[in-house]
Amino acid sequence: MQLNPLLHLRCWMPVNTGCNTIKPHQCKSHHCQAGIHKPVLTIAYPWLFLLLPLPWLVRRLLPVHHERKAAVRVPFLQRLSQLSGVEAGSGVAIARRPLSQWLVLSLTWLLVVIAIARPQWLGEPIINELPMRDLLVAVDLSGSMEAQDFTDTDGNYVDRLTAVKQVLDDFFARREGDRVGLILFGSAAFVQVPFTDDLEVVRELLDEAQIRMLGPRTMLGDAMGLSINLFERSQVEQRVLIVLTDGNDTGSLVPPDRAAEIARDNGVVVYTIAIGDPAAVGEQALDEMTLKNIASVTGGAYFHANDRQELEAIYDHLDEINPREVETQSYRPLTDLYHWPLAAGMLITLLYILVMELRLRRSNRQLDLLDPEEVAG
Repeated sequence: MQLNPLLHLRCWMPVNTGCNTIKPHQCKSHHCQAGIHKPVLTIAYPWLFLLLPLPWLVRRLLPVHHERKAAVRVPFLQRLSQLSGVEAGSGVAIARRPLSQWLVLSLTWLLVVIAIARPQWLGEPIINELPMRDLLVAVDLSGSMEAQDFTDTDGNYVDRLTAVKQVLDDFFARREGDRVGLILFGSAAFVQVPFTDDLEVVRELLDEAQIRMLGPRTMLGDAMGLSINLFERSQVEQRVLIVLTDGNDTGSLVPPDRAAEIARDNGVVVYTIAIGDPAAVGEQALDEMTLKNIASVTGGAYFHANDRQELEAIYDHLDEINPREVETQSYRPLTDLYHWPLAAGMLITLLYILVMELRLRRSNRQLDLLDPEEVAG
């Protein structure tokens, strides 16, 4: 298999067709607009068809082959001439090929030239989409997420984490083609899923998250620091972090404001989503000022959700302001077909040799059955 030389490609190196910004549910239309061409038969070296008249030129230009052979006089020459179909003559004997042999040789030479000209089947373009952005989501699992002030899809009151899981599940389902990562944090931060394009794995591991599984506190700054470390291994330029929390930082080693500055220096855009009651006090108090500052410093945005509907609207808005961006690479596979004309030429040659061998044996058998006296008479 090779790539189309018309695309200036060699050794399966894909051609970069550029960057495209695609909103969710538009991937199929993008493929349709990519200029799909029908498969076509191509010849890699068409100039080799100039070799077709070569046998005729050799026969015309080179001198005739002469060969001296001993002759034998036989009394049954006339009978032998009738059986062999060759007229007896005097002087120089010129061997003439039968018409069938000329046809077989010509057809075989034609098939050989076609084979060395290298016919190829140019298939339909294959388009690969490479994500240009890594999207990381950090979810708060502190004890305050137990508050049952959100509703599920049926309208029943559930805890905040359950509602967040449902909304995030729909959000991840719409990120087809993106590389997504998941960080969970409480009293400590933990990478639940490193960057991957396997969204099913992300959704499954998100569903396994439980409140207080990482402790009751909210280490927001440490979660951001861990996110920055994860982004350092990323090779894409666009890096987006979505932080969802319902509390305030309760003792991170890296203060959230400092983490925001480091994120900005590393090209990470942070979107902060606050859920819960802004009037809460104590450890459950919602530090909106810090969340707004984080978003402002990194070039992101701050959102607040009091219920499930507002949370869904936030993620819908994030879909709009962060459409899926991909780098498309395309190539058209080439399949060599030279073996077909080559095999056809070999088969025709073998069949001709077989037929001629059978005819020769039949003639010899007829000669063996002749009466010597009848031949001599």
